[in-house]
Amino acid sequence: MTEAAEKVPADEAELPPLRPPSADNGLFAVFHRRYLLKLLVQREISARYQGSFLGLLWSYINPLSQFFIYWFVIGVILGQHRGVPNFPIHLFAALIIVHFFNETFGAGTRSIVRNRALVVKMAMPREMFPVATMLVSLYHVVPQIVILGIAAALSGWTPDAEGLAALVLALAIIGTLGIAGALMFSAANVFFSDFGNAVSIFNNFVRFGVTMMYPYSMVHEKFGSGAQYFLLNPIADAVLLFQRAFWTGTLTPQQQAKDGLMPDNLMLVGVLALLASLVLLAIAQLVFSRLENKIPERL
Repeated sequence: MTEAAEKVPADEAELPPLRPPSADNGLFAVFHRRYLLKLLVQREISARYQGSFLGLLWSYINPLSQFFIYWFVIGVILGQHRGVPNFPIHLFAALIIVHFFNETFGAGTRSIVRNRALVVKMAMPREMFPVATMLVSLYHVVPQIVILGIAAALSGWTPDAEGLAALVLALAIIGTLGIAGALMFSAANVFFSDFGNAVSIFNNFVRFGVTMMYPYSMVHEKFGSGAQYFLLNPIADAVLLFQRAFWTGTLTPQQQAKDGLMPDNLMLVGVLALLASLVLLAIAQLVFSRLENKIPERL
């Protein structure tokens, strides 16, 4: 080999080594590409209402239909609302959080398989798909909060600083927990579709494990000091925080003073639930990172 052939141009010698497209992955990479994430969210929303006459109105109709079903069956037929003042507000506040989690977890689990063409062809963080489903779900939560706020205001509710903090904390817990579950199960669902079915079954039980059709005071009366174990469920904590933001503000001072209406130190419980959700998110990211290189070939 001649000396001229062995020479390397100076500009080529200074180039950094090439990396595979998947090297720049992870949740931080997702938010570094916010424009692409925005396009993906807009694509998801447009695809959901494509060919629909009512469009965005379905984001109001679906939760409202569930609300009226639960209210009529639980509140009217079974009469379980007795002793729960402003039961519709109590019920709808919980239903918003449950719907937010179920939508994020369920759609997020199917997000990789549903977008297989983009996953295989485009060099992008694959975590972007579960994150996008959470943002789409959050987008549909906003009109539901507006409806709840109007209904609560008509029942005598006025916003307060602690209530607003509880609202933000509740949404942060569910958003974090939903992404964690979606990350872990979306990767697993690529290899075994049973995981998607398992998530659907799990979501059926979520609404019964939170204070939606019954108040926390009932849990407190039934289990006494054992009610603290009920608070180990971050979804239940988020529901209670959301009810603190809206429902408790519609009650009279005498009703608010009822023993066991809300857990003691609810905000501290919420912060601990958020920290636990962040730990689960870190574990889910680790699992997803271990599996993601095998995803394209399985798709």
